[in-house]
Amino acid sequence: MQKILIYTDGACKGNPGPGGYGGLIFQNGKKLEFKGSDPSTTNNIMEMTAAIVALKKLKEPSEVELYTDSEYLVKGMTEWMPNWVRRNWTTSTKKPVKNKELWQELRRLADTHNITWKWVRGHAGHPENERADQLANEAIVEMARG
Repeated sequence: MQKILIYTDGACKGNPGPGGYGGLIFQNGKKLEFKGSDPSTTNNIMEMTAAIVALKKLKEPSEVELYTDSEYLVKGMTEWMPNWVRRNWTTSTKKPVKNKELWQELRRLADTHNITWKWVRGHAGHPENERADQLANEAIVEMARG
């Protein structure tokens, strides 16, 4: 299984509001950058979308280290998900899990790959995280320009 490094970030101008996502994939000595946007979304949705888009770009099952500054994403995938699944996608307070479809897609993708979810502090000078943030914000600006 090949080893792949992924760095993702999401951004939102207002929450909800116009949002963007961006990321970097390091594979076989090459770097791929990607970005996208949504006119009306939330920061959490953009964080999750960045990870989904990155993982969908992988052509075969892989050993992945995925870095994000979203504690929501890391904790959701590493701590909360087993309980959500056990409770049929409801929270401990019996409310429906927010962004259920995105969590389910992430779960499907995580079943394909061996993913280690890693949190990095945002806006702390981590070069790849800073670049992912820049790509997410570029996507918002490009969307606003039409």
